[in-house]
Amino acid sequence: MAMWHSDTEMFALMKEKLYTPVVGDILDQMGYKHQFLPASIRPLASQVPTAPFKNPGEQTDNRLKVAGYACTVLENDVFEYQDAKPFGYMTEALDDLKPNEIYIATGAHNSALWGELLTASAKARGAVGAVLDGYTRDTPQVIEQNFPVFCSGTWAQDSSVRTYVFQWRCPIEIGQVTIHNGDIIFGDIDGVLIIPQNAAQEVIEKALIKAETEKTMRKAIEDGMFVTEAFAKFGVL
Repeated sequence: MAMWHSDTEMFALMKEKLYTPVVGDILDQMGYKHQFLPASIRPLASQVPTAPFKNPGEQTDNRLKVAGYACTVLENDVFEYQDAKPFGYMTEALDDLKPNEIYIATGAHNSALWGELLTASAKARGAVGAVLDGYTRDTPQVIEQNFPVFCSGTWAQDSSVRTYVFQWRCPIEIGQVTIHNGDIIFGDIDGVLIIPQNAAQEVIEKALIKAETEKTMRKAIEDGMFVTEAFAKFGVL
């Protein structure tokens, strides 16, 4: 029986209790050894000086951690733009976002893949983040919306005449990871990983147990236990 009662509760528990190193360790133990996206993909808010929230009274910073279902988006670079439909099917992909989903895009590297209005659109649909194998722009306006965006950097070059979304909710590949629509994305300051949907419950439950065990082991070490003894007793490191 799962340790949560709904998707929303599961993702909240992940963001509260888990961190990518412990989840990655569990994935390794279960034989999923190529689940981290490239190290260059990091939280936007960690790459630039902190901007103020749009709402000054907002207390919780949601910009450094993300957990949700993948809505996969496949793009390509356009070098001789002739199509009458700017951005391809980007607006359709955005309009198709569901609550607890994360817009994850790859395939185009000739311009920014994200920005202020896309952030507002995703939030309005109930999405919980964006992960980009590439760049974002409108950085202060994105950051102030308190919405987690993970990317490889910032670049203002517009995508309308350079990038074409031609398919979404399809398998994509980023780095060494194949990502299917509906897989679980989990990201924090240490990186972004993909949890295959068919293994998600087992991975998350084992990761929650490991996280608690690590806390217990740390306390034992702080109280004077040698690390060799602690490792033999608790089995984590």
